[in-house]
Amino acid sequence: MPSQLEKAELFRALHQRPGAFIIPNPWDAGTARLLTAMGFEALATTSLGLANMLGRAKANLVEMVENARIIAEATHLPVSVDLENGGGDDPRAAAEAIRRAAEAGAVGGSIEDATGNRDQPIYDFTLAVERVQAAAEAAKSLPFPFTLAARISTTPFGG
Repeated sequence: MPSQLEKAELFRALHQRPGAFIIPNPWDAGTARLLTAMGFEALATTSLGLANMLGRAKANLVEMVENARIIAEATHLPVSVDLENGGGDDPRAAAEAIRRAAEAGAVGGSIEDATGNRDQPIYDFTLAVERVQAAAEAAKSLPFPFTLAARISTTPFGG
């Protein structure tokens, strides 16, 4: 099994090589193993897939990180985690989500700008930037190159 550093370096190399690569979304260890056997080069968790598996509309950060740990342990591939809004509005929550994802074995993760609040579905621009900055600082503090994606929401109310 490759080390987390080796997985992180491979994941970074996949992003830097010419062309695109396909990164599927397992929702549990079984689908991670199946996608690994199919020859994919990396995996990215799905918060919606996890929520659906749990029979709910949303999963919380603790569940997302634990699911990422289970998936990372089920495969030798690099794993990136869909962290939604990082478990809270405060930039410190986004930073903590990155640290927790890394502790779970992930080598990448995404923080999005969706608040989950119907009255204000997208974070104010300044706060969104502060959240990404905090997540980036947390990623840079890790002992391996954690790949951070700052996502924009693709639905009116996040997700």
